[in-house]
Amino acid sequence: MKTIGILTSGGDAPGMNAAVRAVVRAGCEKGMKVFGIKRGYNGLMDNDMYEMNLRTVSDIIQRGGTILYSARSPKFKTDEGMEQAMKVCRERGIDGLVVIGGDGSFRGARDLSLKGVPCVAIPGTIDNDIGCCDYTIGYDTALNTVMQMVDRIRDTTESHDRCAVVEVMGRGAGYIALNAGIACGATSILIPEIEYDFERDVIDRMKRTQKTGKVHFVIIVSEAIGGVHEMAKRIQAETGVESRATVLGHVQRGGSPTAKDRIVASQMGYRAVELLEQGIGNRVVAMQKEKILDFDIYEALNMKSGIDLNLYKIAQEISI
Repeated sequence: MKTIGILTSGGDAPGMNAAVRAVVRAGCEKGMKVFGIKRGYNGLMDNDMYEMNLRTVSDIIQRGGTILYSARSPKFKTDEGMEQAMKVCRERGIDGLVVIGGDGSFRGARDLSLKGVPCVAIPGTIDNDIGCCDYTIGYDTALNTVMQMVDRIRDTTESHDRCAVVEVMGRGAGYIALNAGIACGATSILIPEIEYDFERDVIDRMKRTQKTGKVHFVIIVSEAIGGVHEMAKRIQAETGVESRATVLGHVQRGGSPTAKDRIVASQMGYRAVELLEQGIGNRVVAMQKEKILDFDIYEALNMKSGIDLNLYKIAQEISI
């Protein structure tokens, strides 16, 4: 391939810039022309792109967000939107695309591949909810951000003998909640993958620990469950412990990526260019057991990931 494009789509994730940098530099070193496409599939349809080079991506590996910006694009899902995107690819001479994003972005890459533009997708989402991957770009940074924020909340919770009920991101998955809960020593962790009983799993656990002398508490709740303000009121009413609710929100998306996110993003970006160099598209680059692999997009979209039940059991037994 002589010309490739790269775009970031869906929610931003720390490490996306590291992946962009790897794709651009690997492409340039292989003699390719690389176009950076702004604001995801919207930019592809609108022909909003620019040629990138080695210096275009200098000093971005440490930056959060994405220098290409991101967006969700309902129009791209229509026949009209798809045809417009294909037209732009033909006009620009784009032989293949690298798409960084989540499963919605993967579906767009699959559809373009079917139309004749080979695409390689890279999993960039803080939720870590891509079935074919053990790890997605941005997850480690988001998890560390949550840990730091909850540690700060714990300081004031401890000072006032309070209970902090903290909602964390993850969309429909509980990976951030479970692992942050363990890292922060949360008394209770509520995630969508495991059915819970509020009285048993929160109130009774708090009362049990009160008997051992514990006077301040942290409860971690996945956003898929929500309702943290109501939970805090109920906890205070039933335990007598003054309670406060905090929704961490989009602070979890930002910040300088961790070393792990920078390294994995670089590996995945390089692998994506290797595949396109060989004329291979309709693939998802993934990490499994610390190795970089790739899968057919159809296969990848049908894979299911599950929560580590043993990890949840450990959390239940040691955070009491």
